[in-house]
Amino acid sequence: MKKELIAYFKNHPSLKIKSKDLAKQLNIVEDHAYAELKHFLHMLTEEGFIKRDGKRYIYNAYVSGKLIGTLQIVGDGDYGFVILKDKNIKDVFVTGKNFNIAFDGDLVEISLIASHRGKSLEGEIIKVVERKRNEIVGTLHKSQSFFFIKPDDQKIHRDIYVAANKLGGAKTGDKVVAGDIEWKLPQLNPEGKIKEILGKAGSYDAEISSIAREFGLTYKFSKEVEREAEAILEIIPQAEIKKRLDLRNKTIFTIDPEDAKDFDDAVSVENLSNGNYQVGIHIADVSHYVHEGTAVYQEAIKRATSVYLVGKVIPMLPEKLSNTICSLVPHKDRLTYSVIVEMTPRNKIVSYEIHKSVINSKRRFTYDEVQEILDNEEGELWDEINQLNKIAQTLRQKRMSKGSINFFSPEVKFRLDKNGVPVEIKIKEVRDSHKLIEEFMLMANQIVAQHVQPKENKKTFPFVYRIHDLPDKEKIMEFARFVKTLGYHFDPNSANKSKQFQMLLDEVVGKEEEAVVNEVAIRSMAKAVYSTKNIGHYGLGFKYYTHFTSPIRRFPDLVVHNLIHRFNSNNLENNLSLEELEEICNHSSAKERNAVNAERLSVKLKQIEYLKGRVGEDFHGVVSGITHFGIFIELSQTLSEGLIRLRDMQDDFYVYDEKNYAINGKRTGRRIRLGDKVNVKLIRVDEERREIDFILLED
Repeated sequence: MKKELIAYFKNHPSLKIKSKDLAKQLNIVEDHAYAELKHFLHMLTEEGFIKRDGKRYIYNAYVSGKLIGTLQIVGDGDYGFVILKDKNIKDVFVTGKNFNIAFDGDLVEISLIASHRGKSLEGEIIKVVERKRNEIVGTLHKSQSFFFIKPDDQKIHRDIYVAANKLGGAKTGDKVVAGDIEWKLPQLNPEGKIKEILGKAGSYDAEISSIAREFGLTYKFSKEVEREAEAILEIIPQAEIKKRLDLRNKTIFTIDPEDAKDFDDAVSVENLSNGNYQVGIHIADVSHYVHEGTAVYQEAIKRATSVYLVGKVIPMLPEKLSNTICSLVPHKDRLTYSVIVEMTPRNKIVSYEIHKSVINSKRRFTYDEVQEILDNEEGELWDEINQLNKIAQTLRQKRMSKGSINFFSPEVKFRLDKNGVPVEIKIKEVRDSHKLIEEFMLMANQIVAQHVQPKENKKTFPFVYRIHDLPDKEKIMEFARFVKTLGYHFDPNSANKSKQFQMLLDEVVGKEEEAVVNEVAIRSMAKAVYSTKNIGHYGLGFKYYTHFTSPIRRFPDLVVHNLIHRFNSNNLENNLSLEELEEICNHSSAKERNAVNAERLSVKLKQIEYLKGRVGEDFHGVVSGITHFGIFIELSQTLSEGLIRLRDMQDDFYVYDEKNYAINGKRTGRRIRLGDKVNVKLIRVDEERREIDFILLED
């Protein structure tokens, strides 16, 4: 019974409970068992495991082991949550006054406060175990007799004071990096020293450097890495060509965005004498040049992915490799890894081969050029492009019929002037030319993942998969409730939820709420990650899936190339262990999430910069978020998101209706819901705080 009591209090750390109620919870009905329960409650109280508060008992977190977790601050620092290492205990709510000297992201120790709000545990931070940041980026200001840095990251909720003798030559208005940060008392501000001047706040280079610092992105290669890359020769030895499948006389071409600098995939198609056709997916063989143990390889592991900021790429590999030696530029011999697939006229896969190869791309197409050829039904390589497009359309139809979900997340494209200032924002169109390439990359990734599956009497081969778990039941229920408020139907209990998702997403295509519905649908899903444990890819509806097609910009793809080569060569002695591969998967997944966040911030900052000259103008938008302090609006033309604060809504007193994703006017009864179309006026743009404010216009 003592063990049972210990487990109960650990699982309910904030619960105050009477002995009689505890007996009911533990199904104790006999008198002798109840007496035993009271005996052990007394014993645990004496030991300090629990403590008494009147007639109630509560878990004594101070004595029974430290509660350690990561602080996640919400909004402007009014409150946050500590995500505990002990996954048996839910997140702990912490008000701003109880942050002590902790920053967002710090590993902290907390104690629970006896009272708690609603369903959340409440605590206070008593110690910072480990700082997340050694440096903080922000803009230098002066106020009367002292200098301070206002951090770029709003979740760093305190300004950093800087003594006059620690400015390092920085001037007011400079974007700077603060280090040597000390924070001893919560009543005082943290203090630091300026370690680097990034440039004038607002300048393009300073903002790029600021984002890179904020997200821990290394944007310069070390001299050792650069030296190693420069020593790699572009000329391919004849001895290497002889080892490979020679496809240089084949009609192979690339299709990429107009501003692409590196081309890591190419395609081909040809008719066979038996009436079938052969599709080739040819991927840059980075693994031939980047070997395990080299400085370039170690740097690629560390970066794990290229990061695409607006107007600037922070590449995973040095430019000589990414833009020249490995890039499948036209009319140059290039080493590749080819997946060659024989298909029937009904697009059924008959067989496939995976070979190290050498190609010579005959043409570099942009998406727009291919789209023009498809629209006009004529042009260079029309036959090949048309045939590939028809195959891609069939593959897509088959994929969708088997439960693949076609999520749509609209993206914006910026036109920048020579100083990096945005002069135009357009929403990217997803057209047949984009879908063409996507389908063949999906097919290649599937084939490679299936290829390593164990045949009879063979052991499982350690491998890297791209997996996507089933959606959380509670989130699916929430999603169903949300779309119902917009007048759509989604059955959360359906046996085939993926088809339900696709039917709904098809229904909202072209409507103003399309982006919001897609965004909320994506949020209800698990995140796709890398793993050695294959559970399939729910969103795509694939049993086996990996990332093989972008080794210039994604490290897991490079690892998969090495694994496939060893598998095909039956050379498993030097293979990475399951533990090493899992570490690479976890690291790459984390770096990918970090890169996505950096890219989103880069877009947001450019949207803010674009709008700062348009204060006072009216815009059309959609309600993209609702909170207790206001409603978020996403502008239809630029996808910029800003806030209408409830305090600025003068026509009524509005109350937040969390259950129905709405705010309701008490006097007028006016309701504004997530997904509603609205007209707004831009009233404020604050570049430093990264905020856009609107007011609502009458219809």
